[in-house]
Amino acid sequence: MYLAIHNWMKVEPLEVTVKRLVKYGYKALEIQGEPYKYDTTAVKKLLDNHGARCWGSVTLMLDERNLLAEDEGRRAQSVTYVKDCIRMVGELGGQVISVVPGTVGKVVPDSTPENEWDWCVAALKEINTCGREWNVKIGIEPINRFETYFINRGAQALALAEAVAPDCGVCLDIFHMNLEEDDPIAAIHEAGSRLVNFHVADNNRMACGMGSFDWPAIIQALKETGYDGALSVEFCPPLDRTPANRFPDSVDLNPEGISESERKFLEDHGSSVFSTDFYEMHVRRSAETLLPLI
Repeated sequence: MYLAIHNWMKVEPLEVTVKRLVKYGYKALEIQGEPYKYDTTAVKKLLDNHGARCWGSVTLMLDERNLLAEDEGRRAQSVTYVKDCIRMVGELGGQVISVVPGTVGKVVPDSTPENEWDWCVAALKEINTCGREWNVKIGIEPINRFETYFINRGAQALALAEAVAPDCGVCLDIFHMNLEEDDPIAAIHEAGSRLVNFHVADNNRMACGMGSFDWPAIIQALKETGYDGALSVEFCPPLDRTPANRFPDSVDLNPEGISESERKFLEDHGSSVFSTDFYEMHVRRSAETLLPLI
């Protein structure tokens, strides 16, 4: 195992992100699922120049992106979007794409459970075929009930993966597992050989080591399953507007280069635009906690 980190949590030039991850012992980047934003030739060169690589990407299911939408056109557009993410990962030499099937923040269904299941399976079959063509593994990611009504637990993701194809995998996120699983360690074991990606933050979604998780037990469970991919760091600290704020300089009040959709995505996660010092502290703390264990 080794460390990777997402970059959707901090809007900044990619070169700044890559220099920081290398500085703290990370080996790879899980690049945000915005394939229309990146010149993959330039990104690959940047990673190579710093001795880093692309681990994969995660779909950002914003706005109209929804593999189980009632509207057939929206489903088709969403499949195209995920395929474009796969192409981006393939061109960067990455290995995985973590797929959240439904729109993040949508908690009311459009149709019956049977219809949505069938629509999602059909979409993921097409996506998984594309993944094979690019040698990119698909990992279906459960997220908590406050962000989606569809896939919240590992067992649900496994059932969906099994309905799609023998080589379709799952991606687990220990923050979401803490909210939804009866026993997160058992859920890791249950995922077994289908586990293709693992996202990490602490129970409060701050840096690993800044909460209550038993990281030695989590890492040991991953080792016992034979998982040898990335621990992909994905912290998203809450925004504190009270006098009890422990980190008064955590927010960048005048961020540059952030789009409205990127800002909304952070705010929808109960977070904000971090200051550089606050963000870097989380990158460093996560590395200090995890590197001795892997």
